[in-house]
Amino acid sequence: MSAEEILDVVDENDRVIGQAPRGEVYARGLIHRCVFIRVRDAEGRTFVHRRTATKLSYPSLYDMFVGGVVGAGESYDEAALREAEEELGVSGLPRPEPVLTFLFDGGAEGKWWSAVYEVRWDLPVDPQVEEVAWHAFLTDEELTERLGDWEWVPDGMAAYERLQKHGGG
Repeated sequence: MSAEEILDVVDENDRVIGQAPRGEVYARGLIHRCVFIRVRDAEGRTFVHRRTATKLSYPSLYDMFVGGVVGAGESYDEAALREAEEELGVSGLPRPEPVLTFLFDGGAEGKWWSAVYEVRWDLPVDPQVEEVAWHAFLTDEELTERLGDWEWVPDGMAAYERLQKHGGG
């Protein structure tokens, strides 16, 4: 999505209160909606990637989710499927299953409602070069080992921590 893409602006209760271009939403710190999709392969490994240096938010940081912002008038479910297919470079992905939702407070970065999903994908991936600088499928142990070593996106870490507490480890 570009800075001109229109997003729904929501309140603290996730009710739509208006719409604005993505760039304005970010600049003014308006509350909007995002989706986070944990992708696992046939062996249960998690898709992990490093974001490109050109990303609007959290460039060059690591993430254990694919996802992004929800467009104006788009449902969380629609955005989860669209974002996962786009970032993984696949089509025919099963519909991601919703797990939990929370309001993320990124301080100076703003606040956004965050819907966390899970999906399994057993075929090869071809991630978008504009979004993904590096990727691999990591076991839970490999992921845990890297949590303290790599710089992770804060909203993805918040989603991961909530998922762990939710029993989705």
